[in-house]
Amino acid sequence: MAAKVEAAIPASPFFAGLPSEWPMDLRPMIRARVDASAPKLVVLDDDPTGTQTVHDVPVLTAWEVELLCQELADPSPVCYILTNSRSLPAADAIALNGTLGRNLTSAVQQVGRAVTIVSRSDSTLRGHFPHEVDALADALGGDFDACLLVPFFEEGGRYTAADVHYVAEGDRLIPAGQTPFAADAAFGYRSSNLRDWVAEKTAGRVRAEEVASISLEDLRCGGPDCVTERLAALPSGSYCIVNAVSYRDLEVFVAGLLDAEAAGKRFIYRTASSFVQVRAGQTPRPLLTCTDLALPATGGCLIIVGSYVPRTTAQVAALLATGIRRVEINVAALLDPARREAEIACAAGEVNAALAASDDVLVYTSRRLVTAGAPSASLAIGQQVSDGLIAILQTVALRPRYLIAKGGITSSDIATRGLGVRRAWVQGQVLPGVPVWVTGPESRHPDLTYIVFPGNVGAENALAEIVNALRP
Repeated sequence: MAAKVEAAIPASPFFAGLPSEWPMDLRPMIRARVDASAPKLVVLDDDPTGTQTVHDVPVLTAWEVELLCQELADPSPVCYILTNSRSLPAADAIALNGTLGRNLTSAVQQVGRAVTIVSRSDSTLRGHFPHEVDALADALGGDFDACLLVPFFEEGGRYTAADVHYVAEGDRLIPAGQTPFAADAAFGYRSSNLRDWVAEKTAGRVRAEEVASISLEDLRCGGPDCVTERLAALPSGSYCIVNAVSYRDLEVFVAGLLDAEAAGKRFIYRTASSFVQVRAGQTPRPLLTCTDLALPATGGCLIIVGSYVPRTTAQVAALLATGIRRVEINVAALLDPARREAEIACAAGEVNAALAASDDVLVYTSRRLVTAGAPSASLAIGQQVSDGLIAILQTVALRPRYLIAKGGITSSDIATRGLGVRRAWVQGQVLPGVPVWVTGPESRHPDLTYIVFPGNVGAENALAEIVNALRP
């Protein structure tokens, strides 16, 4: 059945016509309840960009039982585990989530501390849904009352209203199914209405009319008590959409959610980044400045761009217009075994020369996107390109003043394979939705400022803005 085509709408009159937000600031109450509760919030992040709304939390890039036990024993209320499962074929993502679920179950039994699990994915609906959520739920015991879908992400202009998910473009709200994200070679979709989207992604196993919903009216007129009532009535094993167009909407939802959980309801979550900030009880930290980052006084920064989405391409063009030193990687050469090594060696040599001169340097893939017919084949091409970027970084001998990685798969591979990070610290954000990590002592460059820049976030000049702001 063809997906219903939703209309783009002007943003300003739409927001003006909504019911007033819930009048009470619920964040202090949420924080108090989080601090007083035993379960630890564990966020499984399918790429590193999920840390884009939180601060002062650890990120693990490995999930051995011993490492998980150490993290659960830490009294902090939240931690992230970077799975990078969005870069994997579906079968591998399913296996990974199954392993993680079993390892977490073992760690919970050994440490004696319960966990609440969030599967964090893309705010524009790309990723292995429902497969990895199903695998995770099965490995964790399978007795969840519902899977709650919360794709709202204010920093990136992602809003859900009347069950339709929108992406803001200027003063227009574009239904997600009509954006370039929906045409993704590996994770494309047609539906903007999330009820239809669940039916589409489950290949009809779940019908659209079976998907429940918590509306903006529930949140803004009914408040937390209405949310608790709605959640208590969900059939076992169901899916429920959470509409939200502001952080206050999320606060109301989380306040009602905590009451439902306290009454014994058990949920698994598929969300974007904004939900985690509120569920963890955090308040936003001011954007980080050059002084906050304590960067070295000299040296050049290294920017590595692998993302191909149109927004990234525009940001690369704006940065190139500043006259920054550039190293363009020929993707065709990376995919050609006869030319691959020479392309890597040449690029690494140019980067070393730039850093030796204390120049900022941009490494970016040629902008023509190379895809294949099947989603798994397109993912394999993306992995080959990412492997090439990692090989370049591993060949660069000098430590950059700081490092920016642009794109989800790129930034994950750079963290885990290029830098050898096993545990990093999220310091905050340098722009809305752009997190800053500090690498751990085990990494190739300990205490390096590592900026994880999502491909689909930021205005056209955002990349240039960061580089200019952080110059000595």
